[in-house]
Formats: sequence, structure tokens, C-alpha cells
Amino acid sequence: MKELVEVIAKALVDFPEEVAVTETENDKAIVLELRVAQADMGKVIGKQGRIAKAIRAVVKAAAAKSDKKVIVDIVQ
Repeated sequence: MKELVEVIAKALVDFPEEVAVTETENDKAIVLELRVAQADMGKVIGKQGRIAKAIRAVVKAAAAKSDKKVIVDIVQ
């Protein structure tokens, strides 16, 4: 999942070298924290959060095989 979010984010931003994804796993969920450059924040979130919702939908579909919930957080 981490690699999927990383590839999607790097395709969207102007500074792909500043994209960082950290993965934290507990018993029921996997939390992916996406960090991008401040200038690229709007590109990853999109108008009214549409791109962020699309990223979360793709990750949720990819995680459907596992029993764990995947949460994608976009942090500064």
C-alpha cells in the first residue's frame, strides 16, 4: 500500500523528491501518512478534497483482499 500511495503522489506533485509515506500498522488498521512539499499540498488534496478522496478510494480497493482497514492521512 505504501508504494501505491507514493507512486500516485509523485505523479501529482511538482517536487516528487519531497514525497514521503510512512506506514504504521496496528491490530485492526494500517495508517499511511503522506507528506509532500507545502507548495504541492493543494495538488494532492484537490478542489473540495476530490483528489484526496480518489487516492483513498484506490487504496481502499487495493486493500480489499486483506481484512485490515487502510487509512490515508495527508499531513504537513
